[in-house]
Amino acid sequence: MLAKLKNIDIPIVVILFAFMVISTMMVYSASVDHPTISISITKILVLYAVGLVAFLGSSLFDFRVLIKIAPYLYGFGIVSLIAVYLFGAKIHGARGWFELPGGLNFQPAELVKLILIICVTALLARREGERLQLKKDVIPVGAAVLLPFILVLIQPDLGNAVIFIIILVGMIWIGNVKYTHVLLSIVIVAGAGYLFLTMYKYFHDALFEILKQQGFSHWMDRIDTFLYPQDVSADDNYQVRNAVRAIGSGGLEGEGYLKGTSVHSNFIPFAYSDSIFVVVGEEFGFRGSAILLLIYFMLIYRMILISIQSTQLSGAYIVVGVVSMFVFQIFENVGMMIGIMPLTGITLPFISYGGTSLLINMLSLGLVMSVKLHQEREPELF
Repeated sequence: MLAKLKNIDIPIVVILFAFMVISTMMVYSASVDHPTISISITKILVLYAVGLVAFLGSSLFDFRVLIKIAPYLYGFGIVSLIAVYLFGAKIHGARGWFELPGGLNFQPAELVKLILIICVTALLARREGERLQLKKDVIPVGAAVLLPFILVLIQPDLGNAVIFIIILVGMIWIGNVKYTHVLLSIVIVAGAGYLFLTMYKYFHDALFEILKQQGFSHWMDRIDTFLYPQDVSADDNYQVRNAVRAIGSGGLEGEGYLKGTSVHSNFIPFAYSDSIFVVVGEEFGFRGSAILLLIYFMLIYRMILISIQSTQLSGAYIVVGVVSMFVFQIFENVGMMIGIMPLTGITLPFISYGGTSLLINMLSLGLVMSVKLHQEREPELF
């Protein structure tokens, strides 16, 4: 099994070590002057070490075995989401974490993203590349994603819930969906979007009161910050306004490492996690931000090559699912920090501080590498 490592994609490994260096520098800078958060370099490196072990382990594990046990994985994922909603800890307004010994937290929604990729792959692989049928394929796959989507949405965790839909769309597209179904979906989504915006504006105040009673009013605050930034209060627009100002102040070259004015004055909420891109933009400027995005581009490029070179459709489906997840998370995280996307709790992959997020990202990338390393005859499950 270890002999397979000679075929590992070296550029991806190099990119992971680059992410480790960047993440360690950025998280330390974001937390060094924080009044309540203290994240040591040692702790960051330990998390990355665990993540790299997970990456190698999942790379060596045959991904086709996971596809064979997809129903059991799906059941485990649903049970974990129900359990965390009933018994989990409430952090930042969402009940989506299990508290673990040693002060650690585990977020099942992160794991379910990976489980959904495996399960959708199992469903799509049954068609063996043939055109997807609406009743036999598209609707069952959509239903499989809808249940965890609802369970995560009510935590409430809108960010991860949306990622489920993005994974579904990306994998359905590569699964050879009919163009008529695509056109119908576009019309339905466009119509639903227009209806939502119209109804949202018309019933804004009544809807706000209902959500406020349920404890979900922050959803509307974030939507209003994106749609009507001129009408929201200074408090509601605080994070986005300060993030845009900080990134702009970085200019071309940045203010220098550990010298970001807004970051080290603690004007940027969650600078060590959700808002980590602000640290990059303020301290390393446009050049540093562009280099980081270029590294992401190289990672996505290498993953797409693995998908193209895969001798099995199931492998290609898995890679596309992971690519869809990463691309959306990168676009959403960077976009919300520069004001072109709604504010959500989505982290920047491999850079933001977060044990569960990093672990799942490493496992996901390891699953992609498993596709590259396992191209021989399919193994027996038992």
